[in-house]
Amino acid sequence: MTPSGRPSGVVALLTAAALATAAALTGCAPSTSTGAAGGDERTGLLRVWLFREVDNGPKAAVVGKAVAAFAREHRGARVDVTYIPVETRAQRIKAAFNDPRSAPDVIEYGNTDTAGYVRDGGLADVTADFAAWPEARDTDPAARRSVTVDGKVYGAPLFVGVRALYYRTDVFRELGLRPPRTQAELAETARRIHRERPDLYGLAVGGSYTYGALPFLWANGGALAEKKGRKYTAAVDSEAAKRGITAYTGLFGEHNCPPAKCAQLGGNATVEAFASGRAAMAIGGDFSHRAVENGKAAGRYAVVPLPGAEEGSIAPAFAGGNNIGVLKSSSHRTLAVELMRTLTGKRTQSELFDAMGFLPTYTDVRREAARRQPYVEPFVRTLSAGAAFVPVTPAWAAIDAGQVLPVMFQEIVSGRRSVDAAASAAAKKMNSAFRAAG
Repeated sequence: MTPSGRPSGVVALLTAAALATAAALTGCAPSTSTGAAGGDERTGLLRVWLFREVDNGPKAAVVGKAVAAFAREHRGARVDVTYIPVETRAQRIKAAFNDPRSAPDVIEYGNTDTAGYVRDGGLADVTADFAAWPEARDTDPAARRSVTVDGKVYGAPLFVGVRALYYRTDVFRELGLRPPRTQAELAETARRIHRERPDLYGLAVGGSYTYGALPFLWANGGALAEKKGRKYTAAVDSEAAKRGITAYTGLFGEHNCPPAKCAQLGGNATVEAFASGRAAMAIGGDFSHRAVENGKAAGRYAVVPLPGAEEGSIAPAFAGGNNIGVLKSSSHRTLAVELMRTLTGKRTQSELFDAMGFLPTYTDVRREAARRQPYVEPFVRTLSAGAAFVPVTPAWAAIDAGQVLPVMFQEIVSGRRSVDAAASAAAKKMNSAFRAAG
């Protein structure tokens, strides 16, 4: 998963004179890493590919500071950072895997891409390096899972993103409402708001909003798939999963969010509906904060964890985010691992939070971030309650690209198929993808 809203663009290099000078500064040599596939040169140029943000300046400033610190500590090492458009990452990274001569040493990648990149043989196994890194001990479990495939670690988490419930405090006050404590109460609250304020969606939902829907499935005891050995089998057609699917798709209708307007909506569109004042509630991420602050809802909203099926519970949220990995083809393995640690270390993650709002993956750094910025607290609570993740398999990329889950939701809310029929069809598609992935 990567944050949405990044524009396409051309490659941008860190070319500031100060950074170039810093890259040549000397320092102590790194400790030896083992298992290098491409080589282990201790001097020379390291190439890094990171994702370009909508407003990339603050990110580049933090990265530049981290790279300068790395250069001071590693004699003869130089670093060249390229910012690539997230939309074209798949083609560029695949090409890099196939041509080591043009490949970077270190890359940023979405955490749902991990299994596919491991299958393609592009990422280096850094299990021992991660285990020996003291800071890694404070990495939260969901973030750790996002870099783990079949028990081996293939990178370090850079940031994590989760979703919670945004709601309009003025609307709730006017109607005498309280933040919902269960998903059933959430549905009833949405219906009441729309009934009394027909100009508003009670809760903006979207048929293409997979990561807004999954907490309903998980909260009702469902799962996307079950794993036996190394094989996955779809579980979206289980009774528990169908209870969650029913809970989510039941939010569509003239009583809240009409299918004609909401069936095609994705996550960005539902957040925009809230930010622009057209919805009283929405499921949005910590990364949605800036968009809401820039909209009509600014100053008139609050955030709470999305409730679960039982009162007092929090629905498991999808733990999205990005990671940093070392390419297997790197001829500077030790230096690349050290640079990975620098770019994902506690200091850098804390500064990226201040600059970009990226939620740290370290539990202690995240607590401190919540102390400095109270808006983060509901998202931290959500993570602490236990986040979930998609099946760690290359098949997930095909399932996601094939819109298997959105099609299932849309078929149900449009009335074209029952929950049973749509879930069964989705399960068949998922199992086909699992078999194709091996």
